[in-house]
Amino acid sequence: MNLIQRYLFRQILFPVVAACAALAGIGILSQSLDQLQVIVERGQSVWIMVKLTLLALPQLLAVILPIGLFVGALIALTRLQREQELTASFAGGMTRWQVISPAARIAVLVALVTLLVNVFLLPWAQQEARRQAFDIRTDLAALLVEEGQFVQGPDGLTVYVQQIEQNGLLKNLFVYLDDKDKVTTWNAAEARFSRDAAGTPVLTMIDGSAQRYSSGGVLETLSFGRYDFSLAPFVGVTDTLRFKPTDLYLRQLLNPTAKIVEVAGTRGELLAEAHSRLSSPLYALVAMALALSAILGGSFSRTGYTLRIAKAAGLFLLLRVIGYGLVAGSAWNASLNVLQYVVPILAVAVSLRVLFRALKPRRSRSRSARVLRDLKARFA
Repeated sequence: MNLIQRYLFRQILFPVVAACAALAGIGILSQSLDQLQVIVERGQSVWIMVKLTLLALPQLLAVILPIGLFVGALIALTRLQREQELTASFAGGMTRWQVISPAARIAVLVALVTLLVNVFLLPWAQQEARRQAFDIRTDLAALLVEEGQFVQGPDGLTVYVQQIEQNGLLKNLFVYLDDKDKVTTWNAAEARFSRDAAGTPVLTMIDGSAQRYSSGGVLETLSFGRYDFSLAPFVGVTDTLRFKPTDLYLRQLLNPTAKIVEVAGTRGELLAEAHSRLSSPLYALVAMALALSAILGGSFSRTGYTLRIAKAAGLFLLLRVIGYGLVAGSAWNASLNVLQYVVPILAVAVSLRVLFRALKPRRSRSRSARVLRDLKARFA
């Protein structure tokens, strides 16, 4: 790139990055508000909320990168055209392609980033988020413990904890179990939730005692230094961790095993998701092509390009809706998968046709129109 092209590259890149960052910030804020219920209802730490929010970021990036590119490119190109910097570039002898090549490089860069996110980062983040959500759903510590409150669990189990420290240590624990045949109580100075070698949840109590009445009505007391109370009978979650098509890697989508098909979805759904991962980066090229055609695809206007920008934005929105519809339709009809690539490629081709046709003056093909134009020129 020459000096002017590098200047245009920077002038377009900064608004694009700013628009993507702003949209990502809004998405993260929305996700964090949704994750507040993890702390309020499930008693999880702030770190868990932050982790779930960050794991949702790749899915947000896959959606907002083309939109951010479109918005940032429109802002940059409108300013460059309004200040006649693009006009000066053309007057300096640069061709149309030389002027738009910095914007094209940015679009290709965003498309490659989107492809990397879709192929590698998105499935990893989705699987980690799915595992974390499963752990939260099966976390008995969050379900049975609330500081300073008697929490009634399943099957006659009641737990009270006076204090919960940041590292998960429970202080002054009281456990009451009524299994209909007998009633047993435990109290301990300290306790902690953990899992044994088989993965069964265990409540480990330290420096405590247990009390219960014998069959003869005599109170029996047992003091202990450490006691492992198995929570296996109280685990109410019997389902297993299941992944959706959006959670799988590309190789799993294209060549799924019988177990994946049984758990995640049909082969048609998996194949449609795979082609969606590969075709969605093309919409970054569509976004830049529409932005360029909206600003440079017509004559210069001192009053702005509101109407052309509105048309480009509406067309871009329509194309994205069509793209999402094709993903849903391809799950039932595999022949529609090819349209996931055809639609964005055709949109880029039409936008570039409009952009480069603007270089040529329009010529009327009607003979009467040409005669009328000659008469006006003669009597002018």
